Amino acid sequence: MSATLDSADRRTLDRGDVKTLLLSALGGALEFYDFVIFVYFAKTIGHLFFPPGTAVWLATLQTFGIFAVAYLARPLGGIVMAHFGDRIGRKRMFTFSVFLMAVPTLLIGVLPTYATLGVFAPILLTLLRVVQGLAIGGEVPGAWVFVAEHVPQRRVGLAVASLSAGLTAGILMGSLLAAWLNASLSEADMLDHGWRIAFILGGAFGFIAVYLRRWLSETPVFARMRERKELAEELPALVVVRDHLPGVLLSMAVTWVLTAAIVVVILTTPTVMQTRFHVEPARAFTGGSIAAFTLCLGCIGGGLLVDWMGTARAMLLSSVGLTLSTYALYIDLQSGGVHLFPLYALAGVFAGVAGIVPAVLVASFPPAIRFSGISVSYNVAYAIAGAATPVLVGYLATTAGGLGPAHYVALVSLVGVGASIYMMVSGRGSLRR
Repeated sequence: MSATLDSADRRTLDRGDVKTLLLSALGGALEFYDFVIFVYFAKTIGHLFFPPGTAVWLATLQTFGIFAVAYLARPLGGIVMAHFGDRIGRKRMFTFSVFLMAVPTLLIGVLPTYATLGVFAPILLTLLRVVQGLAIGGEVPGAWVFVAEHVPQRRVGLAVASLSAGLTAGILMGSLLAAWLNASLSEADMLDHGWRIAFILGGAFGFIAVYLRRWLSETPVFARMRERKELAEELPALVVVRDHLPGVLLSMAVTWVLTAAIVVVILTTPTVMQTRFHVEPARAFTGGSIAAFTLCLGCIGGGLLVDWMGTARAMLLSSVGLTLSTYALYIDLQSGGVHLFPLYALAGVFAGVAGIVPAVLVASFPPAIRFSGISVSYNVAYAIAGAATPVLVGYLATTAGGLGPAHYVALVSLVGVGASIYMMVSGRGSLRR
């Protein structure tokens, strides 16, 4: 059997692998669009869901707070879905998470505003974001495990990176739609109905993703464990915390770097451009779209680096690049944003550390508790850093002449450098089938 497995790990990607990667990435893009579209309309939502007369900066900060609430719900959704993913199968949870995302997204699109419901409007909005957080908590770890266990071992870096590229393509979809709506509709139309279009489309996208995933098959790794009766008999999350603490801590550290790349550089910077540096909305969203596109390319590049030079060196290179490119972008914004588009594109490339991090996570846990291991460490780290970061960035943008967000990214990138050195010294980072 070992010879068979070794042979399978040496094979190249076949047609079935490519189909799995494409369908998984497309479904992930549609679901992640549903999760992040909220942040691109933060300014509009802040105006509509809080009392009239609220200062723009305060309404935006409160809206970022509602956006951040979803991160706090991620660990619960991730742990529950991972438990069943490790016990009854990866595919079932992979499909259920999409459905759980589509419903609240559609409901946000038809939700009455403060003018109609008063204080109940932001309360209902917050509850729907919580449900979205539960869904994404199971989706992202499950997706990485699903594709990693379908492909040859020597192509895991490319596989999880292609899935990450698919997820970030959802960000690009949201950014492009936001840019188009802001360019096509007046401010009055955006407040009246324009923002709703994005969420109603998101609900439809989610149900399309549910349909796409019915064509996927269970992972060979899980099928083999079920056949050999090697599934975890204890509570998988308990085994993770008790027996795999080094893997948990390493995974949490690199996840923090991922949050800095995605939440700061990609998701909140377009809003910071408008509120702190007074960049026109259309230009800010166009820059965000360019960065989201280069982020997709950066994720694929990061996965190729993992398969070529290993997770440790790839993580080191991307962490340093993320710091330098973010500083370049924010320093340029300080002086008027003359080189906004090329510098934001460069920052997007190095935010491609998001394509390297999942390879570290997948390699940190054995198959029987892999889904739970990633869910516990990734979602807890994202709940802490992801929930705090949007609000913190909103404040930091008012400090250090607007360079506060870049200082934060630099600090977190140092954690990525430390994690890289640890992997080099300890030898961690190699996938275990």
